Amino acid sequence: MERVLEDFVTAARTAGVRISISETLDAVRAVKVVGYRDRALLKDALAVSLAKTAGEKVILEDCFERFFAFRFFTAASERVGKDGDIPSLLQTESSLARMLMEEDRAGLMAAMTEAARLENISQIRYFTQRSLFAMRVLGRMGAGGLDSQIQALRQLDTPAAAAEAARLEGARSYLVDNVRNYVQSQYDLFARNEGERRLESELRLVKLSNLEQRYFARIHNIIQRMVKRLNDLHSRRRKAARRGVLDFKRTLRENISYQGMLFAPCWKKKIERPQIVVICDISRSVLRTVRFLLLFLYGLNQEVARIRTFVFCTNLVEVSDILGSCSVDDALTRIQGGTDIPLIMGRTDYERSFGDFRRNYLAAVTRKTTVLVLGDARNNYNDPYPENLKVIYERCKRLIWLNPEVPAFWGSGDSEIRQYTPYCTMIKECNTLEHIERLINALVRN
Repeated sequence: MERVLEDFVTAARTAGVRISISETLDAVRAVKVVGYRDRALLKDALAVSLAKTAGEKVILEDCFERFFAFRFFTAASERVGKDGDIPSLLQTESSLARMLMEEDRAGLMAAMTEAARLENISQIRYFTQRSLFAMRVLGRMGAGGLDSQIQALRQLDTPAAAAEAARLEGARSYLVDNVRNYVQSQYDLFARNEGERRLESELRLVKLSNLEQRYFARIHNIIQRMVKRLNDLHSRRRKAARRGVLDFKRTLRENISYQGMLFAPCWKKKIERPQIVVICDISRSVLRTVRFLLLFLYGLNQEVARIRTFVFCTNLVEVSDILGSCSVDDALTRIQGGTDIPLIMGRTDYERSFGDFRRNYLAAVTRKTTVLVLGDARNNYNDPYPENLKVIYERCKRLIWLNPEVPAFWGSGDSEIRQYTPYCTMIKECNTLEHIERLINALVRN
């Protein structure tokens, strides 16, 4: 029965319920108490042990109804004769044939589910595997022996043998149809989201500059889930420490065994939110990467990090208020349109843009600030004047340059990235979701 519960947990995870190892062990203990006899009680016990939200409870209940469904072998098989006309050959040599001719539904269900368990049907992942698993389950149940009996009866070449062979063929078709339906139901349980997961895995690795418009909504959903996970991991602002501020609640809990005497005080240390200044090139060549980076950053803005954002093309302006008041897509449309923003969307000019930041916004950078520069450093053969970046580098905690081009193109043509390299803490290739996630995870952790 533990294998049954293990397969159910696998199916629930596939459906989207987050289940940890400790929660699985809780479910095992609960099932040992309530057993499998009372269906409603079993469902409630699993829901209490495994579901953490109302949405997960709905998913889990649907998964339970599908996993513990016994709707197979319900229709009568096509067979000739009466139940009492079963020849002695079937009674002595084939339990499968006997169950089919007697329409022993419980026996057939037990044999089919046991055969499927032995064939590890929970490992099914692709729709092309359905026929393979159906053949394996039929083989485990003894369908090969059934075929041999049909062949032997046909070789007798008598009316009675032909009639019995026809009955067995009808029963065999009945068996095959139910096994195929069962395998399909297991595929729906264990692999119905496999295609979505594979597509999302590929989208995480595809270059954002090559991403088709029709996938933008999916990318946004992926980013929302990533942001939620990062917020859950990093949004706690305090941690245990040997010295610091007295953690009064934890101290009381830890000293209950001393009858309220505070023998073991507990301390906590405040974790400061990282301060991030983002300087983005929003020329057409890097705009998509900018969009998805800002989606990440502003998803974390409220809980994890304090962010100020500046964009540039020919010149540089601050857009923190715009990004804080509307969605990233709407903000970028407004910024590019130049609505109430003194941004010049002409030829990219890194010297002028970094100079604007140095003259007008240098006070935004302190020793606690991480500066992110997102751009390809292509300066249209103008003077890069790296001294402007040097001044920013000397004031900040670290300066990270994110280049959406592959390293093989760095420094080629009008790329001035080599001129800026001495004034960067690090330079990272950044053109996929995976690159962005790794970067953000490192930022909020340090």
